[in-house]
Amino acid sequence: MLTGKNIILGICGGIAAYKTPHLVRLLKKAGANVQVLATSSALNFVSELSLATVSRRPVLRDMLTADSAGEGEKTMHITLGEWADAFVIAPATANTIAKLNAGLCDDMLSVCFITLRPDKPVLLVPAMDGHMYNSASVRRNLASLVAQGCHILEPESGDLASGQCGLGRMPEPEAITDRIAVLLEPAPASPLKGRHVVVTAGPTREKLDDVRFLSNYSSGKMGFAIAREAARRGAVVRLVSGPASLDTPPGVERIDVESAVEMLEAAKLFFGDCDLFIGAAAVADYRPETAVSGKIKKNDEEMEIRLVRNPDILAEYSAGRKPGQLSVGFALETLGGIGYAKEKLERKNLDLVAFNVYDRATCGFEVDTNALTLIDREGNVTELPVMPKEAAAGSLLDAIEQLFARQ
Repeated sequence: MLTGKNIILGICGGIAAYKTPHLVRLLKKAGANVQVLATSSALNFVSELSLATVSRRPVLRDMLTADSAGEGEKTMHITLGEWADAFVIAPATANTIAKLNAGLCDDMLSVCFITLRPDKPVLLVPAMDGHMYNSASVRRNLASLVAQGCHILEPESGDLASGQCGLGRMPEPEAITDRIAVLLEPAPASPLKGRHVVVTAGPTREKLDDVRFLSNYSSGKMGFAIAREAARRGAVVRLVSGPASLDTPPGVERIDVESAVEMLEAAKLFFGDCDLFIGAAAVADYRPETAVSGKIKKNDEEMEIRLVRNPDILAEYSAGRKPGQLSVGFALETLGGIGYAKEKLERKNLDLVAFNVYDRATCGFEVDTNALTLIDREGNVTELPVMPKEAAAGSLLDAIEQLFARQ
């Protein structure tokens, strides 16, 4: 699955480096050519001889020493960036993550990160103590690197070198190899390629006073997964998101909003030229009629709040859309209710509705999985099993591609 692919494997100074000879062996077995770049501290945890033996290439550390091995007019730290099909850093330590984000390049690993061709994928595999991983600085640096187009393979939970048990373990080499294969898999020929797609995601917040609001439990995970997969298929994606603590998917233009009114105003800017609108946001149906300036004081035993209807973003798009524009929505219920989803399909003039049930465990808000039932205007009903939201997004877009093919 990786036959003929050229992989740069960067290794940093963490205890998880002991797993890297096995990772090199798996990559070689899959047909890849592997060039190991190691920081000086990495070789305190794994033998340089072991890495050179399994990769069948010398391990490169210092830029000047490596450049002396280069051929022709170009130097090794430049030619490697052109040679590589992918750059993997496993384990990636907090120190190296910070250096990469800052653009520092004082060893072969960090220099090749800078010189790698921008169309080649970079996979970072952080491994460190859980408190380090969740620190504000590490999270900020990772978010910045993701915004630059890097991919992150999140650490696992388990026993750590500190003796504690928790988040921070580097995934096993098999999982890393599988992720590399996915990143290097050719993008499918998709009817979405070049099309303009608008996705709404996350909750909305409806202001009650300056410190309180009405909202819901939506995390935005489903909408972000849809945006990520649409971009992977070659679409031009704009993601209009309510408050969500998620990284922006690579290649996606993100517009952050708070309220339903703000979400509508932001989305309307793209109604005219979009080919597909997917309303995955959990938009509040109502908002307080009047937002109070300051903080409402606790005075009476009871308090009445008058609510008014929010605009229906999906209905507004569907009502004014032009021939060829597709409209897709979600219908979430806590009990059954597929009949409501079918009614929503008709009432909002949708081409497809994705129905799901909020069970607080495997489907709906906050969780990482979902089970969708897809219903189109021709009455076709497709029930999908519980699956990760990334996979559910792929199945949804597969169905949407079929709708484009029928046009």
